[in-house]
Amino acid sequence: MRAVETFVHGTEAVVRFFGWAAAWICVLLVLMVTGDVFLRYFFRIGALWLQELQWHLISPIALFGMSYALYCGEQVRVDVFYERFPDGLRRAIEVLGGLLLMGIALYVAWLTLPWLSQSWLRNEGSPNPGGLPWRWALKAFIPFGFVLLAMQSLAHALRHAFALPPRGE
Repeated sequence: MRAVETFVHGTEAVVRFFGWAAAWICVLLVLMVTGDVFLRYFFRIGALWLQELQWHLISPIALFGMSYALYCGEQVRVDVFYERFPDGLRRAIEVLGGLLLMGIALYVAWLTLPWLSQSWLRNEGSPNPGGLPWRWALKAFIPFGFVLLAMQSLAHALRHAFALPPRGE
């Protein structure tokens, strides 16, 4: 039981860190878009690399945010029915849902590895002149984000299977 608690708390700490990172990346993205608009409309200066970096930053926001949303309990549910279920059935749904999501997340991560490998071997970069190099680094967020989601899914399932106390208690 102690090992399960340690795994759950450790995984949730990692997910909280990446959720925090995604939040700060959002702030950075807003500042970059504001700066880009300011430069373009007031100084007639445009930078392709800056525009590419803006859409590159959306990737870690979404991919880190998936596991953080699950950690916070913000995943999609049909609450109209779920609220009426007894506690035992709710826990069973959370466990089965967590395990199913873990399997799907690991499968998606596995599917992206050949795509990432090909990009890395070719040292893929932007096809645009003045664009960003190392497109493979951006693509690496995909399997990483889904492995993080799989870890949080397992922690979520274990938290409900072993009836661990809610976070913060």
